[in-house]
Amino acid sequence: MIRKLLNSIKYIKKNNEILNELSNENRNDIKNVKVNIGQIQAYLNTKKEDGLNISEYEFQVFSQFGDDGIIQYLINKIEIPNKTFIEFGVENYKESNTRFLLINDKWSGLIIDGAKSNIDFVKRDFIYSMFDLHAKEAFITTDNINELIQSFLDLGYSNEIGLLSIDIDGNDYWIWKAIKVVKPIIVIIEYNSLFGPVNPWTIPYEEKFYRLESDRFYQYWGASISALCQMSELKGYDFIGCNSQGNNAYFIRSDKTGKLKKLSASEGYKKALFREYFGINGEVLTFDERINLIKGKPIYNVHSEILEKI
Repeated sequence: MIRKLLNSIKYIKKNNEILNELSNENRNDIKNVKVNIGQIQAYLNTKKEDGLNISEYEFQVFSQFGDDGIIQYLINKIEIPNKTFIEFGVENYKESNTRFLLINDKWSGLIIDGAKSNIDFVKRDFIYSMFDLHAKEAFITTDNINELIQSFLDLGYSNEIGLLSIDIDGNDYWIWKAIKVVKPIIVIIEYNSLFGPVNPWTIPYEEKFYRLESDRFYQYWGASISALCQMSELKGYDFIGCNSQGNNAYFIRSDKTGKLKKLSASEGYKKALFREYFGINGEVLTFDERINLIKGKPIYNVHSEILEKI
């Protein structure tokens, strides 16, 4: 009897230890010192002079690169009535453009990812119960994107959301074009720096596009900055620049641009500093060598509306 009792006590103690570890792991992002440092950096950004390149305001908390800082700068410069975001392609949401907005600024939001395992992870994350966050598992297409967003809006959210972030490594241009049910004030969208500042290119729309299946070199995906700038004008947005790593472009709805400087594609373009493919022997490939890897691939010219080849 005593042995059973001791074993029960050991079991309860061990169980509590595991629960505490899980709890602490999930709470890290809320209590982590990097959040406090991000808050200080956001404050210091408000003291910088206006008119700087937006990359001058960068800092990283949960974003892949310095986008947390740019976003904090913009939300403090622009009047945004509805503190709501939507982000696509978040994986498990540990690294994203909107996690700091959720935790630091108490915004509400919808995140979407195509992998069930990622969404299950998010729903187990402590922040899912702590904040007003909604997570959907869906492979995004031009046919379902408005329905996915509308189901979120039907919960009582305005269609004038504060921020939309699109990063799906493929049909980004076509998905932005298809979105009709929201009018975000800030749009962040990934661009393919390899396509250069002038070529008005996007990959042709393919509903089930998957980057690794389409190109084993990982270079064929997305749209050029020029193509996205053309789309932004059609939708009523101004291009204001890119992050310093050369992967995310920023657009502000024209009625909210204010004193922020509108740029041309060439003025705001930044060549990507990161590389996602190396040579057979691990050598770093040049820009031209990387574009040669996808020579002959089909590409859609958004100006001429003709399918070409790279």
